[in-house]
Amino acid sequence: MFTHQEVTAVLAQLHGTSLLMASLLYGAGLCLMECLRLRVKDLDFADQQIVVRDRQGAQDRLTLLQQTLVAPLQRHLIKVQAQHEEDVAEGYGDVYLPYALARTYPNAAHAWVWQYIFPAAKRTRAPHPGVERRHHVSATVLQKGVKEAIWRAGIAKHGTCHTLRHSFATHLLEHGYDIRTVQELLGHKDVKTTMVYTHVLQRGAQGVRSPLDGR
Repeated sequence: MFTHQEVTAVLAQLHGTSLLMASLLYGAGLCLMECLRLRVKDLDFADQQIVVRDRQGAQDRLTLLQQTLVAPLQRHLIKVQAQHEEDVAEGYGDVYLPYALARTYPNAAHAWVWQYIFPAAKRTRAPHPGVERRHHVSATVLQKGVKEAIWRAGIAKHGTCHTLRHSFATHLLEHGYDIRTVQELLGHKDVKTTMVYTHVLQRGAQGVRSPLDGR
């Protein structure tokens, strides 16, 4: 786990899209792939929430959209939308849809709300059904970025993208939020899974504020 100071040091070594993604891992407690798979429709700026979609289409969950990322994400989406509009103008703009939604809503694949928040730099041709699409950015981009940021920050401990999620859970508990609330934010089905993150005493709290906003 990273301390607050170490998280700050790591994030200070990142910039652009990598900084946004890493900030979401820590500030919202997302797994790496949950972050990469976020769609435009998953961000609720009004209520400052993020909908994390269950890959099997079962139980989605809500987590925090930290105040400090609202404006940067909105600026980022302006650029992503412009890129998407260029793809559409060139005859592309199709995106993979989960849960067989493509058959139910054939036009949804081109809709802005279904586009990835962090799209890949280039379009690729999917083997099935052979459509050229812009997928989400590769996981290795952020994994490499975080690894290099840890080294540049001079932190002498092992850390990965998942360490930021660990730190999110631990720091919330240290700030007095109860274990059940943290469990829900992380999407753990069993509270025992959540408890491995920390041995901090449960003190309870009203309302939840992202640890990123409290740095």
